[in-house]
Amino acid sequence: MKRTIVDASQLELEDKVVSIKRVTKVVKGGRNFRFTALVVVGDRNGHVGAGLGKAAEIPEAIRKGKEDAMKKLISLPIDENGSVPHDFLGKFGSATVLLKRSPEGTGVIAGGPARNVLELAGFKNIRTKSLGSNNKQNVVLATIEGLSQLKTPEEVAKLRGISVEQLQR
Repeated sequence: MKRTIVDASQLELEDKVVSIKRVTKVVKGGRNFRFTALVVVGDRNGHVGAGLGKAAEIPEAIRKGKEDAMKKLISLPIDENGSVPHDFLGKFGSATVLLKRSPEGTGVIAGGPARNVLELAGFKNIRTKSLGSNNKQNVVLATIEGLSQLKTPEEVAKLRGISVEQLQR
């Protein structure tokens, strides 16, 4: 089940640039340099998105990446501890990110690209492990893919046709 895509107009969003890459194309007259910016946006309250912007100048690439990320915002369930409702593996390409529940006081234990996503999403206590590829773009997208697949106990109980109390036994 996919999380709903959110309208970004009524949210106060922060953005973080995860990576900027210089891409070179060799043409007849020399080399063409362009830039690719991977940007994550979130409101630190259960909404996060990531986007890619490409342009001839860095500020323009960042602006385009931010716009792309705002189009791809998703809403996430955050439990009372500021953690995920259950453990989950997010996969994108050859990157896999393990998202684990954590008790109060743990903090955000995550590598660089995954940390940016989790902090802007609003998680306070979570442990992650990046497995497979360490490509920043794929790790960010694997983290978002894993977060989008999370279900609250209420959603699971509804799918199974039982009450939340029966589910917790």
